[in-house]
Amino acid sequence: MAAAEAVDTQLMLGVGLIEKDTNGEVLWVWCYPSTTATLRNLLLRKCCLTDESKLLHPFVFGQYRRTWFYITTIEVPDSSVLIKVTHFSIVLTAKDFNPEKYAAFTRILCRMYLKHGSPVKMMESYIAVLTKGICQSEENGSFLSKDFDARKAYLAGSIKDIVSQFGMETVILHTALMLKKRIVVYHPKIEAVQEFTRTLPALVWHRQDWTILHSYVHLDADELEALQMCPGYIAGFVDLEVSNRSDLYDVFVNLADSEITIAPLAKEAMTMGKLHKEIGQLIVQSAEDPEKSDSQVIQDISLKTREIFTNLEPFSEVSGDGEKLVLNFEALKQRRFPPATENFLYHLAAAEQMLKI
Repeated sequence: MAAAEAVDTQLMLGVGLIEKDTNGEVLWVWCYPSTTATLRNLLLRKCCLTDESKLLHPFVFGQYRRTWFYITTIEVPDSSVLIKVTHFSIVLTAKDFNPEKYAAFTRILCRMYLKHGSPVKMMESYIAVLTKGICQSEENGSFLSKDFDARKAYLAGSIKDIVSQFGMETVILHTALMLKKRIVVYHPKIEAVQEFTRTLPALVWHRQDWTILHSYVHLDADELEALQMCPGYIAGFVDLEVSNRSDLYDVFVNLADSEITIAPLAKEAMTMGKLHKEIGQLIVQSAEDPEKSDSQVIQDISLKTREIFTNLEPFSEVSGDGEKLVLNFEALKQRRFPPATENFLYHLAAAEQMLKI
């Protein structure tokens, strides 16, 4: 058990502190252990204190080159020992996706900093969680790492909300995810972007892969370069300018207007047919059933997904080197599926790296 806990606790990478002083200056004040200039600049950009709109976002999260970041920001009350500080952000970086876990921990660190006005107590708590998975304090609350299961984080969003907004068009998102396409989501409010994007990977539950999620991206050259190195992704933006960047997406979701657009170059792979209609109807029926929970809807979609992979099995054979399954395209053609189904199964095999090279 102790070994398992040790593995779990080694997920955190660092903690940092950003302050906004009474002159309106925003400064990176402290971090443990050290960080790179690139990551520091990124986190300053993500932290709402540098935002010209002056809107306070209590909690934001995202991913950059396989490092997750979680940022909690608060306004400093007059009663605090922090006399020259108006706001501050606590930043945590980690290897895992778990917004609820790190929101809870950063809130505790915020309370400590408000009370003591020094990062020392924060560092002690950070090291306690890193090494033992727990930090306890009477006045600031306790935190136990193992209370926050990764699976719970995966199921925290609402598939039902997505289906109630997009109805049958949800199948476009399902298809794009199955084929490992690039999905860009826009909404002016970061909270809406994060809630929506974090839920999408659950549409392909069989993969349980949240590394495809980049829930808060800026149109910054370095961030876009990192994003474009990923074969397929879900990327969230709050800048409408991204709609003009067709080089970044196969599917564009304007969440504010409830519109989904397929990019011209992705239309051939994303051709919809009878199979997609079936999947769409199943998703809508399941999501609209008031008796069903979100996790039951995910289960229904997952069963249908498995059925699709079962369809591929008769046309799969072991490759020449005996290493993996590859698609026998001739066998697939002989089966005479409707063109859209054959096309989809072919592109699915490509996404699963089942094509002969």
